[in-house]
Amino acid sequence: MAKNDLSSALLMNTEEVAPCQKKFDFTAEKNTIEEEAKKVIREISGMVVIPGFRKGKAPRQMVMKRYGKDVIDEMKRRIYSAAFEKVTADDSMDIVSYGVPAEEGELKIDDAYKFSLKFDLAPEFEVGDYKGVKVKVDAVALDPAAVAERVDYYRNMYAAYADIDTPAEKEDMLKVSYTSDFELPEDASPALKRQVEAEDNWLWLSEPEMIPGAIKALTGAENGKEYSFTASYPKDWRDAELAGKKVNYTVNVLNVQRRKPLSDEELAEKMQLESVEKLTETLTQGMTQEAEMKRRGEIADKVYQAVSKKVEDFALPPGILEGEIEKELRRVAQTSVKSEEDAETFKKDLEKHRKEAEKNAADKLRRMFIMRKIAKAEDINVEQHEIDGQIKNMSKYYGYKEKEFRSMLEKSGGMEDMHLDILAAKVSEFLVDNAEIAEKAAKKTAAKKAPAQAE
Repeated sequence: MAKNDLSSALLMNTEEVAPCQKKFDFTAEKNTIEEEAKKVIREISGMVVIPGFRKGKAPRQMVMKRYGKDVIDEMKRRIYSAAFEKVTADDSMDIVSYGVPAEEGELKIDDAYKFSLKFDLAPEFEVGDYKGVKVKVDAVALDPAAVAERVDYYRNMYAAYADIDTPAEKEDMLKVSYTSDFELPEDASPALKRQVEAEDNWLWLSEPEMIPGAIKALTGAENGKEYSFTASYPKDWRDAELAGKKVNYTVNVLNVQRRKPLSDEELAEKMQLESVEKLTETLTQGMTQEAEMKRRGEIADKVYQAVSKKVEDFALPPGILEGEIEKELRRVAQTSVKSEEDAETFKKDLEKHRKEAEKNAADKLRRMFIMRKIAKAEDINVEQHEIDGQIKNMSKYYGYKEKEFRSMLEKSGGMEDMHLDILAAKVSEFLVDNAEIAEKAAKKTAAKKAPAQAE
């Protein structure tokens, strides 16, 4: 029996179990099961070696005795695939997700088999006018002081440290040896050991602090002197053993060093540019692009908010909504739970976290479906090369091999999320390009403390 024949042979009943969700009940009658079982057994028999028989000649009962589980698994795969084919043959349904099959009983090779599948469908709604949306945003105007501060950032970043004999100031670097009253566990990691006790270690008096409170305690420190202070570790500290703890430190200052800012010529050489003027020009271009990208992001958000207000509330597919809620809860747990104490607090506040997750998930899905609707209306699609390019960039950013990162996404279901993110970004660009933009009085772009690298 060919797959198409198997699909046709399945009996199917449809039931709308919730808004945007349908359940399909399937029955494979006894004769359908028996025919498919013969075919699968014959194929498996031709691939395996059973002592005393040539390939494909072993009795059916013997094949079932040795490979019964493989026969059943293969039959289920084919039947579920045929069921999916039967459902998706209806082009009028916009399917967005589906669940695992629910069996009414075990599959046997000599009896009828019943199971069901639930499919989430895209909600139906009218999106209204989304072209020519009027929005007002600030015009881009770059403050020269912001560019100058960015130049100074690179001047200091590439500057060399030199020994000084004066008291330490913020941003200086100290060579220190320190001990503490923290009792290390027997299985302490090397990083935890270095955190509480070290010989000849470098300590920067700048954010983020290596030891909480070190900047305040050691500003004014001098060579050859000893200092004591108490570090109060925050609850979300990277080492769970120290999170939320107070630790008393004794620090011996061995050396104080300070950055010696580079001259214009030295800075230009470090940046591999002709001059500081060329660096300023390059940074001005890059920062103007940054400001323009930020401005387009603001426009896109305002346009979406205006479009969304015109769209009436609509039901969301329950299966995909629950999955998104679980994602939100996992994200909150990963960022807030750093210790057993945090885990208990999270459990205590689980209902509050769930309500927040439900709202965030619903807002995210509403936006996704509105963007998806506009994409269909305007024939906006995601091309394979766009997905490949995103995977390439992300794998570099996270330090994975491209093939390995792709495999991780496929296993975790991240490919679909990536597809939707790219689609939403393209729709946002479309909305911005078709918006009517009025500019407010220009605002100067503020300087940034943590600038990006120059292009």
